[in-house]
Amino acid sequence: MKKLKFPTVSLPKVKFPALTFASFKLPWRQLTFSFPFRMTGLILGAITTFILVVLGSLGLLVSYINPVPHITPYIPLHIANELFDSVVYMQANLVLSIGISTSLIIVGFLLHAASSFTPMAIVRSPVRVYRKVTVWRDWLITKITYLNEESAKWKTAFNIAKFPFSLLRAMGFSPQMAVGILAVGSTAATGVVVNETILAERSFTNGDSGIYAAPSNVPSSTLEQEMAWRKENKQDNTLRIVLGTTPVREIRIENVSVGTVYSGSELPTVGNASSTTAILVGGVDLDTDTVLEIGELIIEKSRCKTMDFSNIDAHTINVIGNASDGQSIIQTAGTSRMRAIGGGHHQADAMIVNGGTYDRIWIDAPTSAVNGKIGKLVLSNLYTEGGACTFERMKIGTLTIQLNESGAGDGFDDKDFVIAGTVTSANWTVTDNVEIVIAEPTETLTNE
Repeated sequence: MKKLKFPTVSLPKVKFPALTFASFKLPWRQLTFSFPFRMTGLILGAITTFILVVLGSLGLLVSYINPVPHITPYIPLHIANELFDSVVYMQANLVLSIGISTSLIIVGFLLHAASSFTPMAIVRSPVRVYRKVTVWRDWLITKITYLNEESAKWKTAFNIAKFPFSLLRAMGFSPQMAVGILAVGSTAATGVVVNETILAERSFTNGDSGIYAAPSNVPSSTLEQEMAWRKENKQDNTLRIVLGTTPVREIRIENVSVGTVYSGSELPTVGNASSTTAILVGGVDLDTDTVLEIGELIIEKSRCKTMDFSNIDAHTINVIGNASDGQSIIQTAGTSRMRAIGGGHHQADAMIVNGGTYDRIWIDAPTSAVNGKIGKLVLSNLYTEGGACTFERMKIGTLTIQLNESGAGDGFDDKDFVIAGTVTSANWTVTDNVEIVIAEPTETLTNE
């Protein structure tokens, strides 16, 4: 079957004329915008520094001076009350106030020292300060660790070197005899003597002379520099205990030789006690009531040229078994109370010395209106020569004077054992005290 073909029809094409329009440009300028962050940071940093330094300075000022009363007429009363309470609180917490104020000033200057004051400088400044501090901290700790290690090595070396000397001392030999034995037996004695006498630190326990600020066990370099007589007589052999506000539980001095045993020393004059005083125990001023307060005072088995007591108030006095070249005991009734010295946790521990030779023993409270306080004071077996044993200006619970000898060999008319009428007590026990002829010792001891 044949396919049918239809004729094709095409529409005519029509062309339109081309149209053109005139082109033109608008006169727009390119717009730019920038914010001055750096300048703003500098201004904010300067303001922050100023505020911190001003606040810190004001904090330091009001920590010591309260300016509120001066500005009260110019501000409302309720504001003045609030400010006054705040300043009082800051002054009551002085350490905290000073610390915070100082920290504000330091932070302010650290910000000022930064290269640029941006908001992040404030945030990063503590970290930068901490890093700088840790560098110095690590350096310091390294040096301290090194010194501690070296010190421990030297201490071990000297302990090994002094072992023979320490062994002889433990066996009962005197320091002089121990050195003599070692000097004969070994050349090592030189190192031992150097360590024991020069390198070893002076201490009360070791029986070294010096001025001790109770309850310290080592001499006070400050007091030794301040005392004029100490400056002029640096080689003196005085054992002095200076008492202050800290109570001492016990002071015990036993088995020592005192007096003119150290040549070339000039002892000070205190009150009515002459420079020849070998033992001086007491306060310094009755007008301001500066005295020694002692719970119990025991003076026993001691030898003195003269022994005298004055200006003492005690609850109980026991005078038993004393022998002297002339006696004068005046029993004056008093009303002094029983007495004990306490100090709780802050009371000082005992100060004890056993053995030694001194040109003088001196225990006093030199600060006016500040009484020295001792729980128990024991002076036993003190052998003195060339000076008096003087006890004065004290308030005591129980005073015991027993088994002592005193005398200068000048006859019974000159009383070498004297308890003056200014010594008062509510309870007296006086028994078995005798007058016998006793001369001053003729031995001359040395401190070598």
